[in-house]
Amino acid sequence: MHTRVVSTTQLTPGMIRVVLGGDDLAGFAMPDSTDAYVNLALPPAGAPYDEVFDPRAVRDEHPRETWPVRRRYTVRAWDPAAQQLTIDFVVHGDRGVAGPWAARAEPGDVLVLEGPSGGYRPDPEADWHLLVGDESALPAIAASLEALPAGARAVVRLICDSAEHEQPLATEADLDLVWVHRDRPDALLDSVRTLDAPAGRAHAFVHGEADEIRAIRAHLLGERGLTRQQMSCSPYWRHDMDDEAWREVKRDFVAAMDADLDPA
Repeated sequence: MHTRVVSTTQLTPGMIRVVLGGDDLAGFAMPDSTDAYVNLALPPAGAPYDEVFDPRAVRDEHPRETWPVRRRYTVRAWDPAAQQLTIDFVVHGDRGVAGPWAARAEPGDVLVLEGPSGGYRPDPEADWHLLVGDESALPAIAASLEALPAGARAVVRLICDSAEHEQPLATEADLDLVWVHRDRPDALLDSVRTLDAPAGRAHAFVHGEADEIRAIRAHLLGERGLTRQQMSCSPYWRHDMDDEAWREVKRDFVAAMDADLDPA
């Protein structure tokens, strides 16, 4: 489907919110998950096809070097009444593809996407919820917090570059939130190691940079006694790798992560 930019907002120095609309969103159906995502198709400059295109047709009819770049992004919010889709983009200057697109986006610009899909929602039967991640996981964590009811317990540990990159998070749950800054190695892992966990069964959402997530997962499994069934855990990206390079090694990385100490 294709959408058009309705508005953009600079949330922090490193994150831009893009609100999308358009007739195609009349058929948009959100899954029952708070980590719902869509797959974006971003054409290269000078692409020899229209701004509204079918990614499959492009692959069939055009050389590989002109194919759109694919990127997966979390749905930050969906307004079915207004038929508007909100996506928050992490931006690091000119690095990457989707971030620079978001930084340049203006109302009326076209964005082609497919989806949505998703797989996580806070378990209403859990005694408490642990949500850990970085900027890439922030949209899903924010959406999860908004879905938690009053009386739920949420422990959140988030890492970012500095205080100006922090964002307000809304929830009716009993919230224990700590922002951690990238001022030393293992800062996020240490924040999880030292947290005072509530009693009872946890349900965890742990997503972000690959090496950080692997270490935190090993801690939760090996030292906190969680099982794989109690966690949604995924390495979204890896330091010093672009998305294409990460995709090439991600399968092997996840396999190695699964071979770590695991009581399940």
